[in-house]
Amino acid sequence: MSENVITIDGKEYNQDDLTQDQSYFINQIRDLQAKAGSLKFQLDQVTVAQNAFTNSLIQSIKGSEEEDETKASAADEDAA
Repeated sequence: MSENVITIDGKEYNQDDLTQDQSYFINQIRDLQAKAGSLKFQLDQVTVAQNAFTNSLIQSIKGSEEEDETKASAADEDAA
């Protein structure tokens, strides 16, 4: 199918046969579709990065808590 043919409600239209305004609308729609795809791509990247940083924070906090518990246990043993 040619890029100059669009389908609306199951009917094909040749863009060359449309008015200047109608062609402008088509170009706007195509550009917005491309931008939406790009934004979705960027959102996927941000979501994955946010999850990675969140998981890193959780692991860091758990590691600090385990280290504190180990130090507390060693101090209790030394006191006994």
